[in-house]
Amino acid sequence: PRFQVGSWGSHPPFFGVDVSRLKPGQPAVIDASTLGFPTRSLKELPAGDYYVQALANVYTEFHRADGHTIWAHNDQWEGQQFNSSPGNLYSKVERVHLDPAAGFDIKLSLTQMIPPVKAPDDTAWVKHIKIQSKLLSRFWGRPIYLGAVVLLPRGYDSHPESDYPVIYEQGHFGLDPAFRFTSTDEGVPERVLKFLRSYNIETGYQFYEAWNSNDFPRMIAVTFQHPTPFFDDSYAVNSANNGPYGDAIMTELIPYVETHFRIIRKPYARVLTGGSTGGWESLALQVFHPDFFGGTWTLYPDPVDFTHDQLVNIYSDDNAFFAPGRRWLRAVRPLHRDSDGQVTTTMQQESQLEEVLGSHGRSGQQLEAWEAVYGPVGPDGYPIPLWDKRTGKIDHSVAVYMREHGYDLTEYLRRNWPKIGHNLVGKIHINVGDMDNYYLNLACYDLEKFLESTTNPYYDGKFEYGRPEKGHGWQSTTQENMVRMMAGHIAASAPADANLKQWHYK
Repeated sequence: PRFQVGSWGSHPPFFGVDVSRLKPGQPAVIDASTLGFPTRSLKELPAGDYYVQALANVYTEFHRADGHTIWAHNDQWEGQQFNSSPGNLYSKVERVHLDPAAGFDIKLSLTQMIPPVKAPDDTAWVKHIKIQSKLLSRFWGRPIYLGAVVLLPRGYDSHPESDYPVIYEQGHFGLDPAFRFTSTDEGVPERVLKFLRSYNIETGYQFYEAWNSNDFPRMIAVTFQHPTPFFDDSYAVNSANNGPYGDAIMTELIPYVETHFRIIRKPYARVLTGGSTGGWESLALQVFHPDFFGGTWTLYPDPVDFTHDQLVNIYSDDNAFFAPGRRWLRAVRPLHRDSDGQVTTTMQQESQLEEVLGSHGRSGQQLEAWEAVYGPVGPDGYPIPLWDKRTGKIDHSVAVYMREHGYDLTEYLRRNWPKIGHNLVGKIHINVGDMDNYYLNLACYDLEKFLESTTNPYYDGKFEYGRPEKGHGWQSTTQENMVRMMAGHIAASAPADANLKQWHYK
């Protein structure tokens, strides 16, 4: 049961309660007053037989440099997955009969502990890096780590004279290399292949075959790992709640990677990509560091304009759960839809789920991740919610904070275009499906409208929309073709004295 909680799709009922310094034999009581999801109370459970399990998500005490002391889950290099995080405790699964009308009393004992993560071994193709960040460790008062998975080109060892362009790929925490690269043929079922083809996605083995082919541009691809105590990813920016992750990535992680591998350390030779969370990050890194990176191929990014934070305008709407302007028949705000438009999850449901998984913004889920990244710190040291998780009422002071601190990327570009626009010409390329499952296409329309209006200079980038009925994950071409386009862009941007042949060998 623990593996069914916190994932997308159909949830079994689960209930969560905070405990403090729980001692052996001391009970943590979950009763009818405990908030649950999707059923709000144990009283709502239909009578019947159930498989039940208990899990304790262990928190760590952090004495932060901002003067706050908080308790949060210290990532164990699993990417804030509480149901598989090393050191978390859980019970054996038991089958019990529950009947709320008659009442019930069951006892579950936390006798099991999740073991440490086994890091993948390095190979000839793939190398793993993990370093302690001085900046982040100072902020959190404990050792905090950054990491990277480095995918090397064919012939890296046999061509020691060659330096290479680098692709920095962003995304959720993972220990696998970029572009799902694998030198083993996974034997993907035909029905899955059909879906992947419709979204222009090749398998990891298909990408390996391209990466290893004679005419493929030789490049290095790097994925970052930067989990925080609030989420599996920092969004690669400085944050009041998360700390200086942006500075740590730019001044600690990237220099480490670029000095330990033969990377061309020039802006024209550094490009970015990523999807969803990684899409927002790839665009943010390009926008906030326009003269450091040479271009971004951003895929279905998280909201890049907060007038469309999915379907919510956080500046003018009063409530995240219901559309404005309807007095009697309230229109429910969806959060997720199938690509044919069928709504599967609402904002209210997701907010309730996150409230159950962890109080004070500690659910490790998407809405509260954005609050931790973009929002202010509350008097108690935890992120101030953008909206009340039980009522949906929006705190507009939090929305203003997010905008004024530059996290609304469209607004940031609008304000700063005269200063940074000349360093972004031709560098912004964005793909998103016209039926993105999380409504992320709407904010992309907003961003495109602004960028198409730019003059002196004109942004000279490209937006592409998957039609018809292309959802989250659609891209306009395969990873192989995208890397070829990146290589062409790098070659066209290179100075006249650049040696392009050193990374175009067979």
